[in-house]
Amino acid sequence: MILIFFLALTNHLWAQENFPNTLFLGEEETSPSATIDNMSWIAGYWQGEAFGGIVEEFWTAPSAGNMVCVFKLIVEGKTLLYELCTISEENNTLMMRLKHFNSKLIGWEDKDKSIDFPLVKMEKNKIYFDGLTFERISDMKITIYVVLTSKDGKKEEVKLTYTKVD
Repeated sequence: MILIFFLALTNHLWAQENFPNTLFLGEEETSPSATIDNMSWIAGYWQGEAFGGIVEEFWTAPSAGNMVCVFKLIVEGKTLLYELCTISEENNTLMMRLKHFNSKLIGWEDKDKSIDFPLVKMEKNKIYFDGLTFERISDMKITIYVVLTSKDGKKEEVKLTYTKVD
């Protein structure tokens, strides 16, 4: 049991050391209390540059205990990827869920599956989900950090900087 705890702690610390802007929820940790109103500052239409193209996100205002986001990646004038995201109140905390789609709306994940990001920590201008962080730079600028895994298993923290369009 002590060895398992040490390995989990080592993995948790390793993740923090290699990815300075993202946190991960440890196996024995629980998400902090939060409501969807804590996320209200991300509502709106955001645009930036990443992945060799233009990225757009539109977040709805909080209502009915959740927010919805549509993400689009445009490279060389063509849409390559869509994402549908939700952040929902669940069990007195927040859970972010995401699904990917190609340009013809064919899903990447199985129809009954999503990529889930439980809440890890909240600060005044930063909200940490498991492997994904929202940072409020100003009313007109946000940064999102996300840890992505390549096909060869290599993990990398990617920074997405957005400017509010509306």
